[in-house]
Amino acid sequence: MTTFDDRERAFETKYARDEEMAFRITARRNRLLGQWAATLMKLTPEEADGYAKAVVQADFEEAGDEDVIRKLYSDLTAAGVEVDEASVRRAIEEQTIEARRQLMQSE
Repeated sequence: MTTFDDRERAFETKYARDEEMAFRITARRNRLLGQWAATLMKLTPEEADGYAKAVVQADFEEAGDEDVIRKLYSDLTAAGVEVDEASVRRAIEEQTIEARRQLMQSE
């Protein structure tokens, strides 16, 4: 084994770890966003849990955050909540920070 091979393996391991952490942060963020929206829509705890799971699932429709933004915005407006797209995007930023904080504390 050469030093180059060791370094390459270390970089690959770090990349895999970073990708896994990014996925976990996004999934946690989406769950938090679902809970945030459920609170605004005044859902019951059971409905809120189901809705949070639906938001996590919505993220698998396409790459990026646009699918989650569309779901949250359309569901909130359909529920009669006064919200604009900028508020949803701001909530995404805030919940990303919170999700990262929660995951860093748990490790």
